[in-house]
Amino acid sequence: MLTAHELTKRYGDRTVVTDLSFTVRPGAVTGFLGPNGAGKSTTMRMLLGLDAPTRGHATVAGRSYATHPAPLTEVGALLEARSVHPGRTAHHHLRALAHTHGIPRTRVEQVLALTGLTDVAHRRVKGFSLGMGQRLGIAAALLGDPATLLLDEPVNGLDPEGVRWIRNLLKSLAAEGRTVFVSSHLMSEMALTAEHLVIIGRGRLLADTTVTDFLRHCGAGTTKVVTPEATALVDLLTTPGVEITAGTPGTLHIRGTDARHIGTTAAAHGIPLYELTPTTASLEEAFMDLTRDAVEYPATPQGAAA
Repeated sequence: MLTAHELTKRYGDRTVVTDLSFTVRPGAVTGFLGPNGAGKSTTMRMLLGLDAPTRGHATVAGRSYATHPAPLTEVGALLEARSVHPGRTAHHHLRALAHTHGIPRTRVEQVLALTGLTDVAHRRVKGFSLGMGQRLGIAAALLGDPATLLLDEPVNGLDPEGVRWIRNLLKSLAAEGRTVFVSSHLMSEMALTAEHLVIIGRGRLLADTTVTDFLRHCGAGTTKVVTPEATALVDLLTTPGVEITAGTPGTLHIRGTDARHIGTTAAAHGIPLYELTPTTASLEEAFMDLTRDAVEYPATPQGAAA
């Protein structure tokens, strides 16, 4: 189990993380989400003791990471997959790590096979593609057969087969009762992998909840409406907070109000509806809604005035 308690990190007069508290429990994949600059990497480094918090503390299995006598067997971490000596082979890199903890050579062979690197185990890492480097980083994280895994963007550089592989791997590890904490910018992948979410913005906690509850409470969704009087219905529904986009002639996609209100409004004004279909918001839509005011570098829409 991972626990962050009131973590705060300042660099000079800039506060990157502020009073951040959450718990990552075993048995489920927990996604760690946030816009660029939200403080995710800094938080992960504090969890592992690589950055000292200005205030607060973090524990892994009830104690700080640095106090574990054999940390590789407690926590498997992937923060920067390319931080490997380029002249080493994958096999020698893992053997060196294993030697520091008395991990047998058979385990090295196991993780090489598990990550699909057996055939390239004796090639120098400098010749590895980005995806192969990610697999090596994951192999290193799994080397000590740890109860806790902390992975920063593990699917970065992987091809579709690799993405599916890591998704199934993470879910199977969680099913074994391990603690799995993974950050990603791929909302579609998190929707398929994670059961729980910790979301931060500008260094503060925005949500700590299950994916199901997050979509229920934060995802307004879109309602598809088909009507021969689309213009009239748009005029009636246009209010602050309601977004309406037109599709094919007579088709509207409406966000910011529910199907009940749309149907009632149409009926009260005699507007016929051929279709009124509410859809659940995607994780990406719900995430964007929640973090709209927490984006550090918002882009200017094309065509907007400078």
